[in-house]
Amino acid sequence: MTQPHTKPAARTEIWELRLYVTDRSPKCVLAIENLQRICEQYLERRYHIEVVDLLENPRRAADDQIVAVPTLVRKLPEPVRKVVGDLSDTDRLLVGLQLRLPTGEGT
Repeated sequence: MTQPHTKPAARTEIWELRLYVTDRSPKCVLAIENLQRICEQYLERRYHIEVVDLLENPRRAADDQIVAVPTLVRKLPEPVRKVVGDLSDTDRLLVGLQLRLPTGEGT
């Protein structure tokens, strides 16, 4: 029997996530929906999501050196991690956030 490739977050750890978007573009709306779904499923209300619309706050892009949208930045827990795209690839998102080990690691 193989063990799942999931690295559970500490129960008391709060995840601070910042999602950079531009207005209500279809990709950005999808990224918001996907992020909320994954957070509820894997972080069980132990997270805070800040959505930053770069059309309203363009200077905020410099904070995290954003060059594409949508981009998700995991501020906490450290280290800072970034995932670019609509976040529809659940496995890629989980690995990018370090909620799951890449396939083949830890077995």
